[in-house]
Amino acid sequence: MSDDEKGFVIKDKRTFATEDEEVERDESGTEAPPESKERAEAEPGPETQAKADTAETTPLPEINFATFVFSLSSSALLHLGEMPDPMTNKTAINLPLAKQTIDILAMLEKKTSGNLDEDEENLLKNLLYELRIKYVALSK
Repeated sequence: MSDDEKGFVIKDKRTFATEDEEVERDESGTEAPPESKERAEAEPGPETQAKADTAETTPLPEINFATFVFSLSSSALLHLGEMPDPMTNKTAINLPLAKQTIDILAMLEKKTSGNLDEDEENLLKNLLYELRIKYVALSK
């Protein structure tokens, strides 16, 4: 290496646990702060446990185009105030999020044109119509 070229130094900043310790890492791969370790070790509350039990016992519907479209339309209905938020059990209107979800469904309709069977095409067309009517009524 000549004097004009600068090298670089690599410093390993990872933490290593001993055999008896286990280092917890968050989603980005960095070591989790100590307080989050304590919370992670704490037992889940009865409400959290009940939700987990319900989620495990409730069978999920088959994943297909119709369930995907129904999921998006449910999200739009939630933002239009047509159904309560499952977490808070309160209804709230959020027109920008409703519009975004309706626009996503419209984009799907455009991008899948000619590739859907008749039932899927009618489902998407009818859901978009109903959601747009509700959106326009609320935005006035």
